[in-house]
Amino acid sequence: MCLAFTGLLFACKQPEARKPITYRSGTFIKESVQRNKNIVQDEEKIIQSVIKKDSAHHYYQSNLGFWYKYDVAVTTDSLLPKKGDIVKLDFEIYDIDNNLIYGKAETAPKVYAIDKQEIMVGLRHAVKLMHKGETISFIFPSHMAYGYLGDKQKIGTNVPLICKVTLNDIKPE
Repeated sequence: MCLAFTGLLFACKQPEARKPITYRSGTFIKESVQRNKNIVQDEEKIIQSVIKKDSAHHYYQSNLGFWYKYDVAVTTDSLLPKKGDIVKLDFEIYDIDNNLIYGKAETAPKVYAIDKQEIMVGLRHAVKLMHKGETISFIFPSHMAYGYLGDKQKIGTNVPLICKVTLNDIKPE
């Protein structure tokens, strides 16, 4: 009996693995990448148009993809914020047509620990370029601002923003 049972075990075929029903071609990712590239190109044109219209100021382009102009420059202080420093900011947020979205009363005073707290991506990098007492207007493409989600209040999806930031104080770590 035992031999017969063992024979039955070996006589049965092992079940074959099931084949996938659908195959993914990667087109969604490719389309998403192309869509994002198109958004960046369109925003670049809009931002360049804004900069061209403001011929009274010189704009600088950061290596991270945002632009800025000095409203109040400080040349006597060389201290820049670094990771862990506590900074006190006042800022306003405008749309690309310079319409106020959030005023200082809605955003200030903002105390931020450099690279240790959540803050808009563009501001995280922009603040590190500032000296105490400076006011700088930054133009952020949407991927450096609130991106495809917006802020779920006043800022919609894929909206480039202008942030006018004043760095009031730096407390080293």
